[in-house]
Amino acid sequence: MVSAQQLVEAFDAHFLSSFNTRLVAGAEEPLYLPARVDVPATIYFRFDYSSSALHEISHWCIAGNKRRLLEDYGYWYESDARDLQTQQKFEQVEVKPQAVECILHWAAGLPFRVSVDNLSLPEYDAQHFERAVMNQVKAYIDSGIPERACTFATLLLLKRQPDVVFNGFLKQQYENYCR
Repeated sequence: MVSAQQLVEAFDAHFLSSFNTRLVAGAEEPLYLPARVDVPATIYFRFDYSSSALHEISHWCIAGNKRRLLEDYGYWYESDARDLQTQQKFEQVEVKPQAVECILHWAAGLPFRVSVDNLSLPEYDAQHFERAVMNQVKAYIDSGIPERACTFATLLLLKRQPDVVFNGFLKQQYENYCR
């Protein structure tokens, strides 16, 4: 399993020079800040939680050039007190990032579970959202993972299992998860 510190080191070693972006632990709340003069773009994640780091990295991996110029990629965020309709909108936006996050978790040797990020719906059944995320994982496996996500996932897997072929590993993880 990869620690939060190892994620920071791996991310910065690969993306700081190529994308002028760094990963920083210890934030009370996650946040992405675009680069400024003499300051690289920064992805802040909660405390030292590896899952928080991977979630924030997943958003960065799919954000296009224009989105990476905006604080938090220009996405809206509502507190965890969303009503059902707002929750459904949240999930539509989160399918692709959480599918990337799933792939990153697997590559890092960490368990993955979808996050509905909503404490106001304690009895909420997220099975449909989990299916949507897994369908997106399958679509990424079949048609290609976003380039930065694929690069980072491959790097994470190589650190843990240097002799394993990434594509075969990913297909096996998907099959195991869906059993």
